[in-house]
Amino acid sequence: MPSREKTLLFGGAFCGSAGSFVLLCVVLATRSWVTSDIRFAGANSSLSVTLTVTYGLFQGVCEQTVAGGLHISESPFQVADTLKNAETRATNVAIIVLLVLALLSSLLSAGFTGMNVVSNPYQTFLGPIGVYTWNVTNGILTLLVLILFPVNIENYGLSVELAEVCYAIPTTYMNSKNTYGYSYWIMLLIIFLNIATIIIIYFYAHARYYKKKEQERPIENAPKDVILF
Repeated sequence: MPSREKTLLFGGAFCGSAGSFVLLCVVLATRSWVTSDIRFAGANSSLSVTLTVTYGLFQGVCEQTVAGGLHISESPFQVADTLKNAETRATNVAIIVLLVLALLSSLLSAGFTGMNVVSNPYQTFLGPIGVYTWNVTNGILTLLVLILFPVNIENYGLSVELAEVCYAIPTTYMNSKNTYGYSYWIMLLIIFLNIATIIIIYFYAHARYYKKKEQERPIENAPKDVILF
């Protein structure tokens, strides 16, 4: 059976890994990744239209506001069905794949830490090394998503493309303002949980290493009266 110290530390690490898994599910399921206010000029240059699109990786909603503050009812849309540009579509698919891989790595990390709470695995990889591996992998994948999503918006014009499809009448793009929502910023918390899990397991491995060294103390450090010649 694991020691009390190991149970407590790996139990804390399990909570971090499980929390990361739950947050990744929230990130994938919600559509509050970004809200973009995009201004278009109509055929009549004196008339401007503002489209507000709020969306995630799968679903979104757009709302139209005509100059003068007239709001038109919201209309939902499916992101995958709306995207026509190869770059925005490929980047969106890449983000989904990265998040699914991150979800898998957090699940494996939770499995490894949970196993160490109740047992002492014989395989080295099932211990701290495995936990380090899956949490580092999770953190890197999540960080890549944090970078790729703004690139898809700012460089490839994801929000503008979605808005143009929502408002089919010919217009001229003027400017846009992007505000990233909680579904996006939650990923920072996921990275923090990965770091916290790694730190917890490091303290356990560090303490176990020095405890083992003390038990294997060289004979020259032993008291002289117990040395036999």
